[in-house]
Amino acid sequence: MPVEVRVPPVLRKFTTGANSVQGEGKTIAELLDNLDRNYHGLKTEIVGPEGNVHRFINIYRNGEDIRYLDRLNTEVKEGDVVSILPAVAGG
Repeated sequence: MPVEVRVPPVLRKFTTGANSVQGEGKTIAELLDNLDRNYHGLKTEIVGPEGNVHRFINIYRNGEDIRYLDRLNTEVKEGDVVSILPAVAGG
């Protein structure tokens, strides 16, 4: 069940420059594990050792922030689009 994952420029070094890749999994957590097998090192840039998404990374499933869904346990299905976005701050 392929899911499209949109990758921000800062993480494209793991995807050999691809701005979008395909992954599989039933949840965001499984999807990230699958992506890390194909793009080694990607997951550690998104999820910390404690198992939570880094506070400066936002993940959206079909435009909805997973923080307001079921976080890493948010379900994904074929045809979904998952976007990984670094948080933007400024002053």
